[in-house]
Amino acid sequence: MAKEKQTFEEALNRLEKLVAEMESGEHSLDEMMKRFEEGRALVASCTAELSAIRQRIEKVVSAPGEPTKVEPLDIL
Repeated sequence: MAKEKQTFEEALNRLEKLVAEMESGEHSLDEMMKRFEEGRALVASCTAELSAIRQRIEKVVSAPGEPTKVEPLDIL
């Protein structure tokens, strides 16, 4: 069965949990590495989603007929 895609918020919450677990120092090096790898994948996923949202915002803001030009957000 395919794994259901996490929402941005779920991924961010999981990432925060992984960081807390790693900071605790209660896990073996192997377990820490597994958490690090999962965390890297979550960071990539969150970054991709933020980039997609940024593109959508820029598209809406620069749409023809807009009364004023608003500069794109610089969130990344």
